[in-house]
Amino acid sequence: MDCTNRLPLKVVYGDFTLGVHGEGFDYIFSYAQGGLESLRKNGYEWLYRCPKPTFWRALTDNDRGSQFHVKSGSWLAADMFIACKDVEVVTDGDSQGKPCAPDNNRYGSEVYAEEVCVSFIYETVTNPVTQVKVIYTVAATGSMTVKVHYYGVKGLPELPTFGMRFIMPTLADKYVYEGLSGETYPDRMMGAEKGVYEIDDLSLTPYLVPQECGMRMDTDWVEITRHTSLDNSRKDSSAQTLRIEKCDDKFAFSCLPYTASEIENATHHEELPPARRTVLCIYGAVRGVGGIDSWGSDVEELYHISAETDMFFEFKIS
Repeated sequence: MDCTNRLPLKVVYGDFTLGVHGEGFDYIFSYAQGGLESLRKNGYEWLYRCPKPTFWRALTDNDRGSQFHVKSGSWLAADMFIACKDVEVVTDGDSQGKPCAPDNNRYGSEVYAEEVCVSFIYETVTNPVTQVKVIYTVAATGSMTVKVHYYGVKGLPELPTFGMRFIMPTLADKYVYEGLSGETYPDRMMGAEKGVYEIDDLSLTPYLVPQECGMRMDTDWVEITRHTSLDNSRKDSSAQTLRIEKCDDKFAFSCLPYTASEIENATHHEELPPARRTVLCIYGAVRGVGGIDSWGSDVEELYHISAETDMFFEFKIS
């Protein structure tokens, strides 16, 4: 192929992976792991685990008082364990199916495209089960749009959250975002001011018992900055930044050193593991925290999340 006629994205069909490469970026999607396995920007890795749908936030005192965990505890299991049921690759509008070995042998070593879409369908371990579809669309510029669709099913208990969880290899130095000031939740937004804020302390809010904290509502964009790496051969230790932007609707996010299950497992702060990862969760829906009286009343109806109705949100990694 004439180099001058090449399309901007090089597509590599591996036995169990799909590589999408361009100027300054490299993405690897894994059929075996069921997700985006590697996100490299200028040679710097941003993923430690494949991003997966997330349904759980750590309990608050009010959640415990209202017995929310008893009613909706199955979503903790769904948050920890989820099965990828199907994968589809689409290049420039043409479906390639799931081109793993030996079918991938029909592709040559020089395959290029203008746009690549990879969709994953996940199934929860809840009873009844439901599905979530996640579509990654890589543009010629390297920006990646992530669309997340939850399919509601009758009989499922209310959700704590609905979003995507990204675990990064090392602890972030800071994050900067445009949104509401301070820690906000759907029923805790009064008095927050719109602006651009920089947070350089990722530690948990020092409640007596470790619990849900750090949520930021109505966000336009967030930039995560890291300089450390697990690659011992990397000589460049300069700061690197990854940006998440809204598409149409604003999103909520949290950026902490722990997953919800790690926070859930600790009854004292000294029981938490060392802070060595960055857990970035991008949310399309967040349950309120309540706290109306003595940390026992349920959250007001407006701030519940029904698991029986469809939900959709999208954002862009740029």
